[in-house]
Amino acid sequence: MQVFCKSSGEQVETCCSVCGQGFALYWERQSKAERTKTLREIEKTLRSHHYNQAGPEAHPTRGFLVPDGKGPVAFSGAAILGNAPSWAL
Repeated sequence: MQVFCKSSGEQVETCCSVCGQGFALYWERQSKAERTKTLREIEKTLRSHHYNQAGPEAHPTRGFLVPDGKGPVAFSGAAILGNAPSWAL
């Protein structure tokens, strides 16, 4: 399962445990087992962004895919099937 993550002050579904930045999540599929497993992967990815920076600026401003995908985010299944708004891409 792939998830498109976009920093947000609204529609926050998870927060970075390091800096507290909130993120909206756009999912391909939504079984409870998949969501639980993928949320752990998202949390790990968010922590890894803080390798060199401590604040919210450590996270990509345009959004990112978990797991990391090849190609444009706008064409990812997570963005399309998750109904990500065009301004988020």
